[in-house]
Amino acid sequence: MSADENRNEQVEEELKAAEAEATGDAEGNSAGEPSETEALQAQVQEYQEQMLRAQAEMQNVRRRAELDVEKAHKFALEKFVKELLPVADSLEKAVESTEGQEASGELVASIREGVEMTLNLFMNSLKKFNVEQLNPVGEPFDPQLHEAMSMVPAPDAEPNSVVAVVQKGYTLNERLVRPAMVVVAKAEDAPKIDEQA
Repeated sequence: MSADENRNEQVEEELKAAEAEATGDAEGNSAGEPSETEALQAQVQEYQEQMLRAQAEMQNVRRRAELDVEKAHKFALEKFVKELLPVADSLEKAVESTEGQEASGELVASIREGVEMTLNLFMNSLKKFNVEQLNPVGEPFDPQLHEAMSMVPAPDAEPNSVVAVVQKGYTLNERLVRPAMVVVAKAEDAPKIDEQA
């Protein structure tokens, strides 16, 4: 039996004993002490309220524990994912470094193809565990998801929009694991900021 059931049985037994005393007193003392009966009924009422409060508290504790377990399952991979992100960054840099080098030979082309396939396989593996990549080029700057590295004048882009991504960000089950490091477009008429201060 659980502790809750034991407590419930004890409270029920106390209630029955109190009721039995009340009926025994009422039968033996019909001339009447209604005050004692009323006191016992008040005590019974108090025990019932205590039992209801205890049951409600146990339900709340159980619900909180279930939510904690759910979160633990959902975000158990967070540290592991953080350790894997530099691998994805390195593979992306390898692909970027071979761009425009197709003329330098078949060896570079085959290496690039192999790295691209490895990167795609790695990213697909991350997606299976709800890890999503943040590549916010062209999107408005969001301080919840992005980390601004600098602001540059960009006449073609909207002010406060992301014009370049220095390092991509990642989320795990829609929770931010690493913010995207971005370059943000500043408004043409924005006041100059003293960056040396």
